[in-house]
Amino acid sequence: MAATGSEKQGGDGVKSFYVSTPIYYVNDAPHLGHAYTTVAGDVLTRWHRQRGEKVWYLTGTDEHGQKIMRTAEANNVTPQEWCDKLVEEAWKPLWEHLNIANDDFIRTTEKRHTDRVQEFVQDLYDKGEIYKGGYEGPYCVGCEEYKLPGDLIEDENGVKLCPVHKKPVEILKEENYFFKLSAYGPKLMEFYANNPGFIQPESARNEVVNFVKQGLQDLSISRSTFDWGVPVPWDEKHVIYVWVDALLNYATAVGYGANQEKFDGTFPANVHLVGKDILRFHAVIWPAMLMAQGLPLPGRVAANGWLMVGGEKMSKSNLTGIKPQDLTSHFGVDAYRWYFLRAIAFGSDGSFSWEDFSARYTSELANDYGNLASRVAAMVGKYFGGALPEATASGDAEKAVQEGLAKAVATADEKIGEELDFQAGILAIFDFVKQVNGYITEQEPWKVAKDTSPEGQARLATILYTAAESLRGVAVLLNAVMPETSQKLWESLGAEASLGALSDQRVQDAGTWGRLPLGATVTKGAVLFPRLEEKPA
Repeated sequence: MAATGSEKQGGDGVKSFYVSTPIYYVNDAPHLGHAYTTVAGDVLTRWHRQRGEKVWYLTGTDEHGQKIMRTAEANNVTPQEWCDKLVEEAWKPLWEHLNIANDDFIRTTEKRHTDRVQEFVQDLYDKGEIYKGGYEGPYCVGCEEYKLPGDLIEDENGVKLCPVHKKPVEILKEENYFFKLSAYGPKLMEFYANNPGFIQPESARNEVVNFVKQGLQDLSISRSTFDWGVPVPWDEKHVIYVWVDALLNYATAVGYGANQEKFDGTFPANVHLVGKDILRFHAVIWPAMLMAQGLPLPGRVAANGWLMVGGEKMSKSNLTGIKPQDLTSHFGVDAYRWYFLRAIAFGSDGSFSWEDFSARYTSELANDYGNLASRVAAMVGKYFGGALPEATASGDAEKAVQEGLAKAVATADEKIGEELDFQAGILAIFDFVKQVNGYITEQEPWKVAKDTSPEGQARLATILYTAAESLRGVAVLLNAVMPETSQKLWESLGAEASLGALSDQRVQDAGTWGRLPLGATVTKGAVLFPRLEEKPA
């Protein structure tokens, strides 16, 4: 049985927590769907970094195949020129704009990738895992995949369509090389049984298990009707099937065949984040390829749902693609990063609407969170000259807040760090924000401030310290989700000067009470979440 997840280790004895996104087709600029998966991976890896773990986060672009070739031809440039332009002018700049902290960006046209792909496929050929044959069947260029007849849908004229792209499939007949995928059905079923958490969510796991149960066909791993791809090393009339080429990025990017120490310390991925439309490639073909090569299998393949607009999957081909910049220019980058993971249960389909984003922004970010930070800083400034006072009159109300923070830390760490339930983790943090707001409303520090006796001032100091210390915990917990906002709050609490860099704070320790020191300088900075202007036309 192949090893999984984190069994192998690097030279220092510690394996990196390795997360990957799909590598995205560069037939067009990225839209919200691409950014959704990438932001999720960024939040997950930032969270694990905040735990103090070694982390490796990989994203990149898939640049071979018939779809890319046709797109380039339609734009009167070579495929390589098209890919270079899109990557440098659209994809990389967007990830930078969205504050994505990836450790590597792999392009499948890079030599560090193509050389290793040829070596991998040559090894399989030498082992007898690949043979020559022919194939005829319906092919979707958009998916770069032969479709089973039962997968197709029909339009009103009886034309067979791809169920994902809603476009007619092409009937292809060509000479191919095949990988003996059918031989791995029983091994995959055994692996799924022994590793029930390998495919998530449960609905995705059930789909894959039922698919494999029906019996697998051998996989065509080459194409001979066009030449934009990695040449098959023993027969250069063929290029390697784009999906075999693409899946191998998860190995080539971390040193496969080139840097054994890095490879041992990183591979396999702990989590592959994928869209549900490419689940079978990652949960069937990829593990079978690794089994054939005797390499360890990933820890988890987590399939997110589709973002829907008007009932349609968001994509350029369905004319529902929306640029992330359309939203970040209005709501801000941090609110953008927060919204999709807050509003949609990861693994389920979710509908985007401008109105829902606006309502949640105003209610949860501006009113609940931003207003809390502003009020606390203003009151510390007004009543204590901006110097954080000492809490000397704590009671049951303060104890409840302390317990609330500890609960939020435990829940968020489990939900985000382990279960990839970003929505539940974020909700736990914002439930605590609501608790702190309720605490301030009940304690009425503006009334307590009128009591100038030592007891009254001690009570006022305790209320404001409790609120500020609560925000200190919130800044740590939300740093993975909204790093720019968390940094602003961290600095306004005087935590940067007194506790050090926010990135050095451990998320699992965020609930340890009393970390903000007496006398920390609290300042009222810019509004964290400004009032929204009218929706742009």
